[in-house]
Amino acid sequence: GTAMDPPSGAGLGGADPQLQRFIEVETQKQRFQQLVHQMTELCWEKCMDKPGPKLDSRAETCFVNCVERFIDTSQFILNRLEQTQKSKSAFSESLSD
Repeated sequence: GTAMDPPSGAGLGGADPQLQRFIEVETQKQRFQQLVHQMTELCWEKCMDKPGPKLDSRAETCFVNCVERFIDTSQFILNRLEQTQKSKSAFSESLSD
């Protein structure tokens, strides 16, 4: 390499696809962990009116419902985001008609 070459890993543009994929996956994992953290806090506050060593059946049901709704919502949002990104190029093309 010449002196003009950027140090390896500087820009992701020229990075090999595997590395980019790895970074994407890691980013997704971090986002997912944040989601789980938010979900836990949210559902905990919502369902645990009286903190105790174990869940009563009402709190347990509440937790399950809360988590399921949270996952549904997150999944819906993720799907919408993906669709939005996919249709962006198509959308801008249809606007120029």
